[in-house]
Amino acid sequence: MIHYTFSNTHSRDFAETLRSRVNGYFRDQNISRNANQTMKVKSAIALIFYVGIYVSILFSGITSIPLLFVLWALLGLGQAFIGTNVMHDVIHGSYSKDKDINRWMHIFPLIIGVEPLTWKIQHNVLHHTYTNIEHADEDIEVRFLLRMTQNQPRKWFHRFQHIYVVILYSIPIIIWATAKDFIKMFKYRKLKLVEGGRSFWITVAGIAFRKLLFHTFFIGVPVLVLGISIGWAVLMLATMLIVTGLTLSLIFQTAHLVSDLDVIETENPEIDENWLVHQLHTTTNYATNSPFFSWFYGSLNFQVEHHLFPNICHVHYPKISSIVKSTAEEFGLPYHCQGSFGKAVYEHFKLLRLLGKYDELPDTKTEVFA
Repeated sequence: MIHYTFSNTHSRDFAETLRSRVNGYFRDQNISRNANQTMKVKSAIALIFYVGIYVSILFSGITSIPLLFVLWALLGLGQAFIGTNVMHDVIHGSYSKDKDINRWMHIFPLIIGVEPLTWKIQHNVLHHTYTNIEHADEDIEVRFLLRMTQNQPRKWFHRFQHIYVVILYSIPIIIWATAKDFIKMFKYRKLKLVEGGRSFWITVAGIAFRKLLFHTFFIGVPVLVLGISIGWAVLMLATMLIVTGLTLSLIFQTAHLVSDLDVIETENPEIDENWLVHQLHTTTNYATNSPFFSWFYGSLNFQVEHHLFPNICHVHYPKISSIVKSTAEEFGLPYHCQGSFGKAVYEHFKLLRLLGKYDELPDTKTEVFA
């Protein structure tokens, strides 16, 4: 993998102005960039909802299989809620400036079956640093069944990818909860992103132990307490993970894979652009006028602000968005926003349809499902 570097001189005035204005906002308001009381209450709500649904499944006396599946689907929403509202900030280190608190807060990713180390490398390091750069950003890496960018080879079946992608977007958390962390660890060792030797195997053993605990709680315990078969328990857990996977896929994919965003393929390790400007060209917001999306999705509808300032807790993104937008416009730079969440989803599926139909994206992108 090529390790890309960005220019420190290109668009330097913009970068310094934006950072100064955002820093000035927190200084003038005399508030921390980290979690505030609202964030702490939200964290408690996320934990209570998730644990409450789990306890209800086990001890409410419900025996109806269809109703149990509904509860497991709600548990999936709770898992996604923790992922976007707590885990995401914790692993970015933006929850608290106290490293010990951030360390204790790692209980949140663990109870939803996410391994912090592999998430941090894939998301924080590779995705955030190299957003929409081919062969570096794993979120757009080549997938046989999906063509994510026009730089990737087009197969005949990609004409239907905008249809079957819903199934593929439903399974990533199932894979993550089982095999993905192990696959990633071996890949990252090869790329020298994690240490090798004895420490590597200790880390792998720790991941295996935590996976065992997760599946014990979500398969073994329901089998013992509810008296259901292992098959039913596996299907119920799969329901939870499918709901989570589809929810998270739509949140993240709509922020970077729509027609008017840039995707870069280059073998030159030196990118002649400021990193902050690169984020503006490769990221979009959506539904910024919806308090519901901002609250439920951890302000990840303000994805531009998040990519510019991942070390700021998400509860502050709506407030600093006006600073980011006005500064970008002042310097003649793009500030992408898709409007509603529905529009963002439409634009994402539109791009997938076009990528499946054409080797190169047409200049006019109005023809979609014809």
